Amino acid sequence: MGHPKDVGDRSTLAIMLAFQARGHGVFLPFGENTRIDLLVDYGNRISRVQCKTGRLRGGAVRFNTCSSYAHHSSATITKRTYAGEIDEFAVYCPELGSVYVVPITDVPTKRMAMLRVNAPRNNQRSGVRLAAVYEIGCVEVSAGGPIAGPDGPPGG
Repeated sequence: MGHPKDVGDRSTLAIMLAFQARGHGVFLPFGENTRIDLLVDYGNRISRVQCKTGRLRGGAVRFNTCSSYAHHSSATITKRTYAGEIDEFAVYCPELGSVYVVPITDVPTKRMAMLRVNAPRNNQRSGVRLAAVYEIGCVEVSAGGPIAGPDGPPGG
């Protein structure tokens, strides 16, 4: 699985590649302690984006929509939402290689959200967010090191 920071970095990279493939400018805020992972230039607006790693579980891509501070020894709050601080979540699901962009207004912000990959077995439609509506691309990110180009390995 890998260290959580490495997993998050691979997700952010996949998300950046998906935005770039669609012709959007991507900018990185400076510093580690910002609530915004990326700024995306859509041409007519700039969007504040929080990157998340989604996990495919039970036919849905699940991702956290808040930060947990429960692991801090002196935490006065255990969960913090992104409400008012970001415009969109960008979610990379490694199992599918898919990237999704979800406006913060489309999901609950106090715990987690789900994007359905498969239709619900009970045919429910109300309150169901279909992953296909939010998908912006597929990206393969390898954790195994540099990939050789047509002239051999990098630096060779």
